[in-house]
Amino acid sequence: MQSKVILIVDDEDDIRNMIKNYLEMHNYKVLTAKNSEEAFNIALTSVVDLILLDIMMPGIDGLNFCRNVRDKLNCPIIFLSAKTLEEDIIKALSIGGDDYITKPFSLKELMARIESHLRREERLKLKNINVIRSGNILLDVFSKEVFCRGHKVVLTKKEYEIVEFLLLHKNIIYSREKLFENIWGLDSDSNLEAVTEVIKNIRKKFKEYDNENTYIQTVYGLGYKWELRHE
Repeated sequence: MQSKVILIVDDEDDIRNMIKNYLEMHNYKVLTAKNSEEAFNIALTSVVDLILLDIMMPGIDGLNFCRNVRDKLNCPIIFLSAKTLEEDIIKALSIGGDDYITKPFSLKELMARIESHLRREERLKLKNINVIRSGNILLDVFSKEVFCRGHKVVLTKKEYEIVEFLLLHKNIIYSREKLFENIWGLDSDSNLEAVTEVIKNIRKKFKEYDNENTYIQTVYGLGYKWELRHE
């Protein structure tokens, strides 16, 4: 089986080299960049299966790199950061990050997270459903695009994944904990505000093209579900 390619983006040489050596010992192909500019060039000219991304870097920081690269890449992005405030974690997860690990971290834990996300990506590729419709919403699973009344709705990776997940499980109520577990791929009761923030953004984007219908319903005290309702 061909080795998965991981891109490490961090301005600290010691961290880049430490992770690179560890991953190569476990048969991964590793590319490295010390800033966002180098990372853009690599990401747009190479096949990358997963990105490990620092936040605090000179020039374009990791958050802005994530925002910009999400239009072009759909691979998992794991943030590695010394920033531990909940608001920083929520922001990183809601703009398209798949995971967030605070520094210092265990290399074994990092490996477990990487393998978990790569397995999840493989499962997603095995889906056979191509197009899902609900009201004025059309979702193309193959191209990872969502349309509303014929207009393409520009979604972040996590926004898309929540729409796809809820559409595939219509009328089933999911708590924030279960959505976090299924979308971010982790068993965690922390950073659940990221779910709320992402759903708020999805609703706002749908309303730009469809003021007559609501698609993601809040079931108070329980969670969220996809159910088409006319207003």
